[in-house]
Amino acid sequence: MSQFTAIMARLKYIERWALMRSSRSENLSEHSLEVAMIAHLLCVIANVRYGRSLDEGRAALMGMYHDASEIITGDLPTPVKYFNPQIRDAYKGVESAAEETLLSTLPDDLQARFRSAFGLAGEDGKDAAEREGEAYLRRLVKAADKLSALIKCLEERSAGNSEFVTAEASTRASLERMAEGLPELRDFMDEFLPSYGHTLDQLL
Repeated sequence: MSQFTAIMARLKYIERWALMRSSRSENLSEHSLEVAMIAHLLCVIANVRYGRSLDEGRAALMGMYHDASEIITGDLPTPVKYFNPQIRDAYKGVESAAEETLLSTLPDDLQARFRSAFGLAGEDGKDAAEREGEAYLRRLVKAADKLSALIKCLEERSAGNSEFVTAEASTRASLERMAEGLPELRDFMDEFLPSYGHTLDQLL
């Protein structure tokens, strides 16, 4: 008997933005799907427009599972997680242990495939180009995660909630820095981001 899928189903019970007053709550299942879709789109843009050869499907999978460890750890607020280097490094260790715990609930013959989906595949046997591509893909998944956070801020502001104003400014500034080396992120911010906050009638 494997408990993996039953545990993963608990993503919907993990609430994000615990320190903030939200007009609408957001759970980890919603966030993970959004990150997966954005990561996939960023990779498509990279491949089509910038000559990359990234695995678009793997980007989506990594986005889908990127916060799976929080089923065990909970969503530690960003100000706490990055309060100082010691806390940041300690939390990374906790996250890694949680991911290993989740993977251990899979049948042995399936674990290697899911290690890849979790972004934990090793570098053994990869040439320099493959390692560079892997590092770039990880940067895009991280950018997708940050974009999802910014979208949440935009939606809250659109709903008249000023609680997220500071978070919006700091998240946007972080994305601007990231975009200096990721042209596909710049494309997303220029072409896709402005539509958020509009009504369905306006979008269609």
